[in-house]
Amino acid sequence: MDPEVASLAQSAGTTLVTLMAADAWQHTRDGFTQLWRRVYPERAETVAAELETSREDVLAAVVAQDQEALDELRLQWQGFLRRLLLARPDAVGELRRLLDELDPDGSAARQVTQHATASGQGRVYQAGRDQHITER
Repeated sequence: MDPEVASLAQSAGTTLVTLMAADAWQHTRDGFTQLWRRVYPERAETVAAELETSREDVLAAVVAQDQEALDELRLQWQGFLRRLLLARPDAVGELRRLLDELDPDGSAARQVTQHATASGQGRVYQAGRDQHITER
């Protein structure tokens, strides 16, 4: 698979799930529904219903602080979007434009969440970007 398509699907899935819990939800839902309506009109209503169901799941996960559920929803939508882009490569540009409109600075896709556990003499090193460690 084209790494660019995989990266776009990953970014779009993350952005979509993040915006499900934001004030911009209506606009986000409308944008993604319109994308499906143009690419696969016969699936648009099903996708619109899935978006609403996922939003309810996201809101419940946020209240419960259930990071695992949020991660699963991101992966689910990344998969939907990856399959859409693989089947319809002409939708790549349209999805990019939609993401730029919904999240112009890319902040939703850059959200980093990390969890680690160390015990005994164990060490954990985590970074959201570059990390340089010098031990002596």
